[in-house]
Amino acid sequence: MSKDQYTKEDEFNDAMKEAEMNSVEGQLDENELENKEEDNKSEDEKPSSEALLQAEKDKYLRLFAEFENYKRRTSKERIELFKTANQELMTVLLPILDDFERALTHIEDDKEAEELRKGVLLIYQKLLKTLEQKGLSAIEVNQGDVFDADTHDAITQIPAPSDDLKGKIIDCVEKGYKLGDKIIRHPKVVVGQA
Repeated sequence: MSKDQYTKEDEFNDAMKEAEMNSVEGQLDENELENKEEDNKSEDEKPSSEALLQAEKDKYLRLFAEFENYKRRTSKERIELFKTANQELMTVLLPILDDFERALTHIEDDKEAEELRKGVLLIYQKLLKTLEQKGLSAIEVNQGDVFDADTHDAITQIPAPSDDLKGKIIDCVEKGYKLGDKIIRHPKVVVGQA
């Protein structure tokens, strides 16, 4: 480094220090002016200690209420999370329930497989009972029910066989299920054309 560069850096550093000192002095002057203005105020204009105490109490109560609301909200969210924690597992098991129902339908047609039907029915009922204990429930859909786009999934529309079935459900192709209050699979239905 040359001597000229060193002096330029020193000059720069000195200028920075001087600017900092001036800003600190300016702040001190402003603080002194504020203090003098406060001293000049009459005693009537200053807030009383009771008013300050009341303001602090209000602030404390608001903060406490906000914290209680936070606790209530997080506990509610935690409960909802526990209710729907098994959603992924339930969604994976739903096709297995469908397969059991199809198997039972086909086994009923075969009169010679009575023992097989009893075994499959027993396993199906046990699986269904276990899933129901964990919060799974089937969504009931009957012919003639009003179609609701929030609940049902229309896969097709066909001409309504009668006037009273126009815009209503004609057939349910696939069952829908709820886990708690949340729909995890919408029932697939056929709707009558209006």
